[in-house]
Amino acid sequence: MVSLIPQPLDVRHAGGHVSLTGVTVRAHGLDEHAAARLEDLVTRLLEATLPAGAGKPDVGPPADLPVQLRVDPSAGPDGSTSDERYSLVVDADGATLSAPDAAGLLHAAQTLRQLVEPVPASGGGEPTARLPFVVVVDAPRYPWRGLSVDVARHFSGPEALRAVVDVLSAYKLNVLHLHLTDDQGWRIESPSRPELAKLSSDGDCSGGKGGHLSLADFRALQDYAAERFVRVVPEIDVPGHINAATHVYGDLRPDGVPTDAYTGIEVGFSRLTFDLPATEPFLRDVFTDLAHVTDGEHVHFGGDEVLTMEPDEYARFVELCERIIREAGKTPVAWQEAAKAPLRPGTIVQYWDTHKADLTYLADAARAGARVLLSPANKVYLDMKYTADFPLGQEWAGLVELRDSYDWEPEGVVEGLPPSSIEGVEGAVWTERIVTTDDLFTMLLPRLSAVAEVAWTTPERKDWEDFRRRVAVEAAAWRRDGRAFHPTPQVDW
Repeated sequence: MVSLIPQPLDVRHAGGHVSLTGVTVRAHGLDEHAAARLEDLVTRLLEATLPAGAGKPDVGPPADLPVQLRVDPSAGPDGSTSDERYSLVVDADGATLSAPDAAGLLHAAQTLRQLVEPVPASGGGEPTARLPFVVVVDAPRYPWRGLSVDVARHFSGPEALRAVVDVLSAYKLNVLHLHLTDDQGWRIESPSRPELAKLSSDGDCSGGKGGHLSLADFRALQDYAAERFVRVVPEIDVPGHINAATHVYGDLRPDGVPTDAYTGIEVGFSRLTFDLPATEPFLRDVFTDLAHVTDGEHVHFGGDEVLTMEPDEYARFVELCERIIREAGKTPVAWQEAAKAPLRPGTIVQYWDTHKADLTYLADAARAGARVLLSPANKVYLDMKYTADFPLGQEWAGLVELRDSYDWEPEGVVEGLPPSSIEGVEGAVWTERIVTTDDLFTMLLPRLSAVAEVAWTTPERKDWEDFRRRVAVEAAAWRRDGRAFHPTPQVDW
């Protein structure tokens, strides 16, 4: 029985297996440079699954399995228009992966990676591996399948973020949303405002040294992510969560006095003031700078937890941020509170706060043309504790165990929300109480794999008991790669 996460749309077993001692990967239908990059990446993904030695013969040529990557517009399930759809066939002749473009080919390769079955050594020989004969036809449910990572409260540098990208790619997630600024730190260089990263990035919530991404770091991260078909969505959070900026610029405050640095975890106390002369130039500088260094289509302007501002002033901020970001050539994204203000069609609003009973404003915004990204805190905020006595995380949104992240239906989250307005699903991990990379992955895994299945798999293909079995199998890859994870008692590891 194969163990695939997320569960594909259709899996047909043909019976039988083919031995796997090595792979020869060839890409067809891509330009030379793209083909070489994809061949190298897929080769490394598959070779990492093989046991040491992998049963290579002592004499004669290695019996590498042919893996063909083919661009084919007809690949995938009938009726799907997703560019990420794919088909996969494994038989005695090897593995053929087909997709309309390279993103689908990598998704197919991640599926092939999970199909590799170890074969224990016998008779004094080396352990080997095999692939089952199988046909997989697959496509995603939603186009946006992501994870938001807060690097403002505790900074995660390029190496940790690359590791996050690897895990996103492994489960066919395609967005890394970076929460780059908050009261505690400004974590991205801004050429127009170099003082921000210079003066507001050298601390964090636990007295550490902080840090920030240089423009070169951000460029390299985007390139690394793009090779794995993950797009980076950067966020500068305004008009609240802004103490890191007012610490540098007193002219962003009515009294003209810069604020003190902040290392606590409270929210809602900081804000910009719309009518100050410095406010609009500041917003234009930081968002235009960010848009110009962002490859993807989207820039996030925050908008959450502005607790001391009147609705009219808040609406003016939303309109201005939308306008600046669109003038810079990007599509705006904001947290759900922005839907209380008039929005331009196509703006994405991100639902998070499950404590709010009346969400008619969100449904109304969707009917008026906004897109909705679902991040319900009591399901996919992966910094929430697994259990009350868990040593990491918080619990203001409740306890979030693996099954909580798995057993929910996006179309049932917001009453009255048109299903056609749902852009996708995004997990989030906030880092007030998450310090190290191991802390981060302990909170992400295994729950991120559950979020991936919610975002990719149709409801009728989901099955909690089967997912429990599959995630236990997938944990072997985490152990192999040295990833920290929480061995929740909900799974028989």
